[in-house]
Amino acid sequence: MTTDITEAVGAMNIKTNGSADKDQLTNNGEGTEESKLRARLGKPKNQETSPYDWGTPGELTEAEVDCFIKFREQVEGRGGEFRATVYSFGEEEGELYALCRWLRARKFVYEDVIKMVEEATECRKAARIKGFYPEPVDALGCDSSLFHTQYPQLYTGNAKNGAVLFISKPGVLNVDGMECITNLDGILKYHWHAMIHDFGSRLRAKKAQDPNFKRFECFCVLDLEHLTTSQLSSRALSIVKEQSFIDSLCFPETMSKMIIVNAPRFFAASWQLIKGWLDARTANKVEVISSKSVSEAKLLELVDADVLPSDYGGKFTDSKVILESHIPKGMTRQNSQLFYVRSNVTHVVDVKANEKMEVIIFTNSTSGGKLSITDAKQGTVIVGGVGIK
Repeated sequence: MTTDITEAVGAMNIKTNGSADKDQLTNNGEGTEESKLRARLGKPKNQETSPYDWGTPGELTEAEVDCFIKFREQVEGRGGEFRATVYSFGEEEGELYALCRWLRARKFVYEDVIKMVEEATECRKAARIKGFYPEPVDALGCDSSLFHTQYPQLYTGNAKNGAVLFISKPGVLNVDGMECITNLDGILKYHWHAMIHDFGSRLRAKKAQDPNFKRFECFCVLDLEHLTTSQLSSRALSIVKEQSFIDSLCFPETMSKMIIVNAPRFFAASWQLIKGWLDARTANKVEVISSKSVSEAKLLELVDADVLPSDYGGKFTDSKVILESHIPKGMTRQNSQLFYVRSNVTHVVDVKANEKMEVIIFTNSTSGGKLSITDAKQGTVIVGGVGIK
C-alpha cells in the first residue's frame, strides 16, 4: 500500500499547478468561510449514515465538524512537514477528504489525531530525505521485476467505486528468495516507493480523469492460493506486520475493501492474528472467501469485468502475464530461479537465435561458490569457474 512532496527538503514536487481542487475552500464574499465549511461537512438532521460513509465530508456531526476545524487550523498553522504528512498523496486529494481520513483514523479525538500525525511525520522522515526512493533499485538493491518474482504484487486499473485495484499473492511469497536479493529494510524502503510513487500516482491520475473521484483508497485482492502453514513463518509475518504498521500510521483510512480469495481452512487462526494488527474499521472491510466461484462472483460485483484479470473471473489480461511484462527496458523475458546448493546444481536455459543472456546472481551464502556456463549442444565452456561471494 503518499505524495505531497511539497516540503523543501523533499526530492520531488507533486503539488499541482493551475488547477485548484474544488475541495479547497476560499472566501469569495458569500458568507464566512467557516459557515460554508460547516455546511459542506455536516450532515442534515435525522439523516442516516452508512458505516462506509461515516466520518466523510457531508456526514459529520456538529462535534466532528468542530474537531475538523480545530485540526485544520493546526495543519495550516504548523505547515511544513506536519502538513506534508497529512497531504501524503498530494494536494489533489483536497482538504476535506484528506483531513477527514486522519480524523476517522482516530475517531475524531483531536489529541489522538495530532499525536498520530506527529508520529507519522517522524516515521516517514528517513524515507522522505531519500525522496521516498523514486527508483526501486535504490530501495531493494535489485530491479522490482525480480522482487515480484518472489512476491507477486501489482496495481491494475480501478474498482467500480474508483479505488485503485491492487492484487497481492502472499500464497506464493518466497521468503528465502527475497532474502537472497534484499532484506526487510529493503522491502520496507520499497514499500515507501510503492505507496508514494506507484499508488499515489495512480490516485492522482484517477482524479485528473474524474474530478468527482474523492476517496483516495485502495481495493485489495489478497490471493492465498498455494499458501501453506510453513509459509507463515515469523519472517513472513514480520514483513506483513511492518508494512501494516506503516500503512496504518502514515496512510490511514486508505483501504476501501479487501477480498481475501483462495483462503485455506487453516488461515482462520492466522487471520485472527493479522486482524489484531489492523484497526477495527479496517478489519471490518475485509472478507475472507475460500470458494473460487464465490470469490469471482463477489469480485465482479465490485470490479468491472474488463478491468478484472481473467484469473480472477474477469476479461482483462491474466495477472501472471501482466507481472511477466513488467521487466526492465530492453529485456524480452526474465527467468528467475531459486537454488538450494549443497555441492552443485545444474539449470538449463533455452537461448533462442539472436538472443543474448545476462546472468545475475544474488546469494546469502557465507562460503561462496563458482559459476560455469556451458553450451549444452556443443559441449563447450562459455564461462568457467567465476567466483561468487
